[in-house]
Amino acid sequence: MSKRKLRMGMIGGGKDAFIGAIHRIAANMDGQIELVCGALSVNPAVAEESGRMLFLDESRIYTNYEDMIKTEAQLPADKRMDFVTIVTPNFAHFAPAMLALENGFNVVVEKPVTFTLEEAQQLKAKVEETGLMLLLTHTYAGYPMVKEAKQLVKSGALGKVRKIYVEYIQGWLSRLSEREGNAQASWRTDPSKSGKSGCMGDIGTHAAHLAEYISGKKITQLNASLNIVVDGRMLDDDGAVLLRFEDGVTGTLTASQVAAGEENALKIRVYGENGSLEWRQEEPNTLNLKWLDKPAQVLRAGSGYTDRLSTYATHNARTPGGHPEGYLEAFGNLYRNFALALSAKIEGVEPQQEWLDFPGIDDGIRGMAFINNVVASNQSNEKWTDYTI
Repeated sequence: MSKRKLRMGMIGGGKDAFIGAIHRIAANMDGQIELVCGALSVNPAVAEESGRMLFLDESRIYTNYEDMIKTEAQLPADKRMDFVTIVTPNFAHFAPAMLALENGFNVVVEKPVTFTLEEAQQLKAKVEETGLMLLLTHTYAGYPMVKEAKQLVKSGALGKVRKIYVEYIQGWLSRLSEREGNAQASWRTDPSKSGKSGCMGDIGTHAAHLAEYISGKKITQLNASLNIVVDGRMLDDDGAVLLRFEDGVTGTLTASQVAAGEENALKIRVYGENGSLEWRQEEPNTLNLKWLDKPAQVLRAGSGYTDRLSTYATHNARTPGGHPEGYLEAFGNLYRNFALALSAKIEGVEPQQEWLDFPGIDDGIRGMAFINNVVASNQSNEKWTDYTI
């Protein structure tokens, strides 16, 4: 058991920022973490107002991240923050993460880890040099039945994996929303703020991570086609990728943000020699299993047959069966596992393996490589592109 709450700082995520509020809810869910300081906006007035709205100590409301990190580093060990959460747009992840690590602070960063692959590689070198911890919030790895799916594949229950189908379908960019005052659309479709890919960089990376996380197989080659469906948009809003994984596994990945009427339809199917599994984010407590030579099964998180589920699933399930758990709880699981692992490190005790099951810098590097390789394949006459890092 931890002897105290961990102290968190936040960069970005001020008032009216969607993802900042999500991170704060998730961090607070288990009572292990408290927000003690923040540089919550690049606008000084908004940063100060946001800090007051969250009842931060006036002396620890900062108007830029440089001052926050350097000032916090000078505080006594029993006062300064233990880690910083970075929830700025993509282009503003690397510099504060690097400065935090250089000043001895652990890091939580919203996906993607950086703006470019080169930055991600530099960040990995700094993480390894300092020995500090980094959590990358690939939210979907926090769901109990995603963890159950991973353990089922790992156990060999499905037999040798043969095929993976993953799709992430949304409809919120079906119009040119970036020209209609939608702040999220504005920066996510701007290559100077979002990066070289739109839809594939934003949600395709989540699908790719989920495929690798559950299957345990790394993508080795891909063949991508990206589309700009809405006239006037600067980055892809739709696309599909043929995938080749390790050990001869093949698959497909589809991502779209122009599928009118869809909300957040992330879905994965993994097929092995003996059976298959299917998980859908919009019904996350359910894992469907189908078998070659026996009846299909439906596994449910929080069920009365917890002895049939892996410890990774039961550790991350929060409520009894029939009480829906979703996005916020999955986010909370990432924070809880990170907090448990960090507290164990601070106190010099061995963490449980379930606590260490959260995405980190290596996942971030593979995500940036996915974006690079998808864009390169889309632009290539050869199409099939080796998955280079």
